[in-house]
Amino acid sequence: MDMELLLDRYPGIPWLREKARRRIPHFAWEFLESGTGLEALIDRNRAALDAVRLVPRFTQGAIRPDLATNLFGRTWSAPFGIAPIGLTGFMWPGGELLLAAAARRQGIPFCASTFACETIEAIGKAAKGHAWFQLYTLADDTMERDLIARARDAGMSVLVVTLDVPVASTRERQRAAGIRDGASGRGRMLQALMRPSWALATLRRGRPRFRIFDKYARSVMEAGTRFLADQRVGEIGAGKLQRLRDAWKGPMIVKGVLDAGDARACVRIGVDGIVVSNHGGRQFDAAPAAIEALPSVAEAVAGKATVLFDSGVRTGLDIARALALGADFVLCGRAFIYGICAAGEAGGELVAHMLTADLRNNMIQAGAAGVPDLRRRLAR
Repeated sequence: MDMELLLDRYPGIPWLREKARRRIPHFAWEFLESGTGLEALIDRNRAALDAVRLVPRFTQGAIRPDLATNLFGRTWSAPFGIAPIGLTGFMWPGGELLLAAAARRQGIPFCASTFACETIEAIGKAAKGHAWFQLYTLADDTMERDLIARARDAGMSVLVVTLDVPVASTRERQRAAGIRDGASGRGRMLQALMRPSWALATLRRGRPRFRIFDKYARSVMEAGTRFLADQRVGEIGAGKLQRLRDAWKGPMIVKGVLDAGDARACVRIGVDGIVVSNHGGRQFDAAPAAIEALPSVAEAVAGKATVLFDSGVRTGLDIARALALGADFVLCGRAFIYGICAAGEAGGELVAHMLTADLRNNMIQAGAAGVPDLRRRLAR
């Protein structure tokens, strides 16, 4: 569909969000949207982003922002990419492949999750050099090393190691919606039947599962949450990070850092990038808003590692705010899921287009031709 016609239907991310909510089953929506505890951190992320003020200047003449961004020796079309989201194919069947293809067409990176519903090889083929791989560490070292080798062989250029899930969080809304291993029944079936587009797409694609692990499980059914619960090790020490650093020969990022001391420790190990993130408010409800932690982490690793930002990003203006506070690059997750759930195959590109246009517009509004100008526009 023509992009302008899509924008007439969905002028912004909130319109995609509302259509996605009405198009996918309640249990899939709860998996996407829920946080943990009282979900105060989700609101805190939003409020803290809204509180970042940029003071515009209007005497600069014509502003033509250049959004091309060099990251790890490669130029991307914009300073943002698609964050890893586990079980994307649960929220929209084939979702990882749709987003990988959208990233390829838009010239941005797509980060595939260990808990994807597609294989590493299929995602790599769809992305054609535009994919990164996000790793949750495993108890089985042989399996873990094989995952890393598969990612490398599939053309995934960056390894992203997630730190901020030492244990699974208590996600009350997900449990209430029946999202736990072995939970099924009439309620979920009725919810699926009430969303015929999702149900038909699921029938065509097959029941969502962790296809990445089909190679290692004794059966398709075993490659599920119980299998991974026995394998995943979330508590990561410096020794483990060092072994991963030694095993991966390309750029390596750690994701989920909020503390400057943790950031410095990661730099000492030799990581190339730090993602300032609170896991989108899904892990620890007492954590600070990620945007509040960004400046101290950026200052701690200045010149020693690339700084990326994640958590709560919904607009191009949010991206501008993160860049102004010290990020070199931004990852966005839920907005891209809204896109594919609402608009299908065109949804990923539509969200990338929205974010790019909004970022460029707001940089012009602020009188900022580039990131250094944005940083000078911060209200003090």
